[in-house]
Amino acid sequence: MHGLFADKQIGIKNHKKIRGQDKNSMVNLDFKKTKGLIPAIVQEYKTGEVLMLAYISKESWEATLTTGKATFFSRSRQELWVKGKTSGNVQIVKEIRIDCDNDTVLLKVDQIGGAACHTGHRTCFHKIIENGNVKVVDKPVFDPKKVYKNE
Repeated sequence: MHGLFADKQIGIKNHKKIRGQDKNSMVNLDFKKTKGLIPAIVQEYKTGEVLMLAYISKESWEATLTTGKATFFSRSRQELWVKGKTSGNVQIVKEIRIDCDNDTVLLKVDQIGGAACHTGHRTCFHKIIENGNVKVVDKPVFDPKKVYKNE
């Protein structure tokens, strides 16, 4: 098995353990408060670099817990989206943190492949504002026109 459940540092062996063993320790994300979608901040596990922000539904949350691969809900396509399924730039979940209100998650991942962003950049946060202008601070690691040619 890959990712979250294979990593002995985290000590999570299966889906039930992340939910907890009793009512007091269960993870109950508040999908109602956020109208069914919860923000998921994605961060590189080893470096702390913020890679992207996406949204998870109950179904994509369950898929992430079950597979250990970051799975989101695509708001534009209105469907589940396994990160890297098309590009090969998969995110293997190493750690999950939940905010104090249970309505945002932080996924710490091992970014397989060079890029988290659909534009081909390592991070979706590849633009900075400098002197009132937007500046791109790195180069794409792949050509999205070649990778996503069938979409």
